[in-house]
Amino acid sequence: MPSDKAQPEIVLVRPQMGENIGAAARAMWNFGLDRMRIVEPRDGWPNPRAAAMSSGAGRLLDEAQLFGDLPGALADRTYVFATTARPREMTKPVFSPEKAMQLAAEKVAAGEKVAVLFGPERAGLENDDIIRANAIITVPVNPDYASLNLGQCVLLVAYEWMRQTGDVVHLADDPGPKGDWATGVEIEKLAEHYEERLTEAGFFFPETKAEGMKQNLRNLWSRMRMTRADVQMLHGIMRQMVRWKERG
Repeated sequence: MPSDKAQPEIVLVRPQMGENIGAAARAMWNFGLDRMRIVEPRDGWPNPRAAAMSSGAGRLLDEAQLFGDLPGALADRTYVFATTARPREMTKPVFSPEKAMQLAAEKVAAGEKVAVLFGPERAGLENDDIIRANAIITVPVNPDYASLNLGQCVLLVAYEWMRQTGDVVHLADDPGPKGDWATGVEIEKLAEHYEERLTEAGFFFPETKAEGMKQNLRNLWSRMRMTRADVQMLHGIMRQMVRWKERG
């Protein structure tokens, strides 16, 4: 059975290739969507090529609802998006995938029944399909090559749905379980250690440039977000180099 999670229905209108239906199912399942409706598939239904391409998302295909026409597929829907790559002369709001799924998430949370329409691979949705939608989703693509296959288009929308509704980590800045971030005093001690040893080695030369070179080195340490383990390793590298020189 489909999950209990409230979500939009993904409606494939007159899809032509079973492989693309399978790819669409796989894209949906990647991002937590599992409710598919199929309208007038060209090669009939079920389609073994769709199952082969779904790569583990076959349950979505088993549970997909089959419809003989688009009005039937949308009969219980309260808000419908239609995806298209071409500008249409229709008085409808046009959203990017991001903004469309933001609105979809709000409507689904409010109890509305949302659908997203995807057209056949050859030419996309027809105007007679789009007039049944409340809004249009247009993907910003290269105008010289605006061709997206069905699976790609479904994946873009499904990804944006996950961004709006999932626990998405937009930036991970964690030293991990094996260490803590180095403190200011630890970085300062590391800088002093390197300055001391590099001064002994005659690195800061000529004298007129020495201060600038030291500033550059300290700036390097501050740009490198280091853990305590990193600092300890760099201290160890310098100590070993000094020991190696003294042995020589």
